[in-house]
Amino acid sequence: MIWKPHVTVAALVEREGRFLMVEEEVDGAIVYNQPAGHLEQGESLTEAVIRETLEETGWHFLPTALVSIYRWMKPADGGTYLRFCFAGQCERHDPARPLDTGILRAVWMTPDELRQIAPQLRSPMVLRCIDDYLAGHRHPLDLLADL
Repeated sequence: MIWKPHVTVAALVEREGRFLMVEEEVDGAIVYNQPAGHLEQGESLTEAVIRETLEETGWHFLPTALVSIYRWMKPADGGTYLRFCFAGQCERHDPARPLDTGILRAVWMTPDELRQIAPQLRSPMVLRCIDDYLAGHRHPLDLLADL
């Protein structure tokens, strides 16, 4: 078997101290995550985070900075995830747009609300992304190069 990590993207959008999150059903459990998903063949990382945010929330996302890159190994199966977390703004919302399968709703939550439901977060990357963002971590998008 050939090992390969899952390359994922996530969007961090803050409004008035609240972050855009998705409530989703995963393996029968309700969990919370940033709008996030896998990089698809042929797309850039920024294209992926724009697409995933729209598909999962109906919000049109404009990435403005890279917060950080995270590596996490899922304890249940040893799968490795590389997450590129982007900060940005939502420009407009399309509330009539159907959300991806498994997504129950988009919701705005404070960091304290998320800490209170920590066992329901999809991974430890959820709070780490927010903590790094709140600590001022921002890197220019030109750090990423598509060749």
